[in-house]
Amino acid sequence: MGSSFGTLFRISTWGESHGGGVGVVIDGCPPRIPLSAADIQVDLDRRKPGQSEIVTPRKELDECEILSGTFDGLTLGTPIAILVRNKDARPESYSEMREKYRPSHADYTYQAKYGIRNWQGGGRASARETIGRVAAAVVAKKIIAQFAPDLEIIAYVKTIKDLIAEVNPMTVQFETVEGNIVRTGDPKAVDPMVDLIKEMRSEGNSVGGTVECVVRGCPPGLGEPVFDKLEADLAKAMMSLPATKGFEIGSGFAGTQLTGKEHNDPFYMEGDRVRTETNLSGGIQGGISNGEAIVFRTAFKPTATIMTSQKTVSQSGEDTELSARGRHDPCVLPRAVPMVEAMTALVLCDHFLRQHTLSVSPETSNSEDVR
Repeated sequence: MGSSFGTLFRISTWGESHGGGVGVVIDGCPPRIPLSAADIQVDLDRRKPGQSEIVTPRKELDECEILSGTFDGLTLGTPIAILVRNKDARPESYSEMREKYRPSHADYTYQAKYGIRNWQGGGRASARETIGRVAAAVVAKKIIAQFAPDLEIIAYVKTIKDLIAEVNPMTVQFETVEGNIVRTGDPKAVDPMVDLIKEMRSEGNSVGGTVECVVRGCPPGLGEPVFDKLEADLAKAMMSLPATKGFEIGSGFAGTQLTGKEHNDPFYMEGDRVRTETNLSGGIQGGISNGEAIVFRTAFKPTATIMTSQKTVSQSGEDTELSARGRHDPCVLPRAVPMVEAMTALVLCDHFLRQHTLSVSPETSNSEDVR
């Protein structure tokens, strides 16, 4: 069912929104990496519902349990299983969706593909599935730190509908983003964005936008030419997140309005390091990181489940209307920020491990430094 992601660092998520729980199995983590449930909980708390007045009011502590793969606070090199139990599931709120498809949701397409679907909160199509991704990314970031201790991954809300945050990706700080409930890097944009989200919620409506992400301190050389280009894997990672509708890196679509002379990033030497004067490439050229900051944006549509009556069809093929119930985000952007960071970490970790194997000879493949 496409529930696995990665090559050397591979994760498989499992569980449904209103089932017993959700989680992840991580394979490919090296041994002796310090890891505890408390480490994982920090990012799960950033993703969980009910954390502010502008997100879904579902009350879940999202407390994680590490079931396997660690001993005495260190990874064993064996598969790591992480579980988060669902505590505040209310499947009865979705009884009308048993027979009626929510417009622009996965209800109809899951039914068309499998002939069966979990209509309680969307099942696997729910953003609750991303708990496993966020948990696995904590492990991925610990591995990345072994290769690039100064590497930073910072995502933030760039736009909500027609509101645009003015954020410099080279200077934005994690503390600034986490210091407001919208998770934008522009303090001046916070109040207008909060007001818009509240307005949409009061109307039973929803709103979308974009999350921008910057990776600072990434060394050159990550990425596999042709089909496994770094930006291609980032694009797949971002587009696998719920509610995503677009991905662009560097200049993105705006770059089509420039000439080659305007768009090219001239090289220059800074000591013994090759640098670029501009970064319209977004830190990746030829599918391989060039050492500059990696900057990309992911578009999220308005939440599909809204609290107003909509035209739809029933499972039996009749035209009807649906007034959705349940607890939903009027805007997914604030909680999407840690999800974008998580998928970025998963991609980078996998490519760090893949790149590392290129520099390891058979004679040293079992040596201490390889671990």
